[in-house]
Amino acid sequence: MIRILVATDTWHPHVNGVVRTLGAVARLAEPLGAKLIFLTPQGMPSVPLPTYPGIRIALPGPGVIASRIAAAEPEAIHIATEGPIGHLVRRYCINRGLPFTTSFHTRFPDYLAARVPIPERWSWAWLRRFHNASAGVMAATPALAAELATRGFHRVMLWPRGVDTDLFRPRPGSDLGLRRPVFLTVGRVAVEKNLEAFLSLGLAGTKVVVGDGPARAALMQRFPDTVFIGQMQGEALARVYAAADVFVFPSLTDTFGLVLLEALASGVPVAAFAVAGPRDVITQASIGALDQNLAAACTKALTLSREACRAFALTTTWEHSAHCFVANVTKSVLGHPAPLRQSELVG
Repeated sequence: MIRILVATDTWHPHVNGVVRTLGAVARLAEPLGAKLIFLTPQGMPSVPLPTYPGIRIALPGPGVIASRIAAAEPEAIHIATEGPIGHLVRRYCINRGLPFTTSFHTRFPDYLAARVPIPERWSWAWLRRFHNASAGVMAATPALAAELATRGFHRVMLWPRGVDTDLFRPRPGSDLGLRRPVFLTVGRVAVEKNLEAFLSLGLAGTKVVVGDGPARAALMQRFPDTVFIGQMQGEALARVYAAADVFVFPSLTDTFGLVLLEALASGVPVAAFAVAGPRDVITQASIGALDQNLAAACTKALTLSREACRAFALTTTWEHSAHCFVANVTKSVLGHPAPLRQSELVG
């Protein structure tokens, strides 16, 4: 059994795509001969993250990181995030000549540009230097992998995502007691999610937002006709998905969007902008409508087959995702002929 240490700056109780992805892969890696051990912020001192109200970020010391890695006795190391934990684990590996893999989950240059006046080229240069120290950087989609390669990232590999089709499934008769059609969106309620583009649409029926975040109070005040449910998980969330008529994904910056697969598994067609993230998931016209006119996409999605959405989702499994992750680590780290040299790090 290969022991893979996964370092992540985000972990429970946070609810996001990184946490859900890592949890799902961990559950399914053992039958593939790999055990994932997590190095997380739990038990570490932390401070609030200024640009993400309500989120705290761990500030461990190098000694804490070194002791936790030693205690885990890993045969391979994967760095999932570029925060303080990720940086210290990266430094630990470089100082000891240990190859490691990374994954690219979040378009931080886009997120930062929406909040602070930092040129995107600076952010991309920082990310490129971080990931090019690795033996391989994993991307969720072919389009993202191609973009990273174009931006100067080296050794880019695919790590597709999956969905729990037992939890997220059609539930005939599901009803929220709201005026239909119900247009649903799920995710963090923050500026980078571009929710205004959805909530400002003049659609018949009811708009529903599931999730929490720093922009929720302001959006609730501006859009009083929208139903804000708050954060949900598990069965409760799955029932809301199944009761929707269309899932709306207004984000312009997400690298993937697990919520798209959860909606499709629930038999709910998707409406989104025609941008990279949704284009990589909505690969068939029968399961979603992509348009630069989001209102038109919502109207079109109402006519699509719920059965086709479900059938597509059944082909996208977490088992395949776990297999790709373990294969990437095995090939890149355990099969790496020698530690990367400092001269290989590209700024």
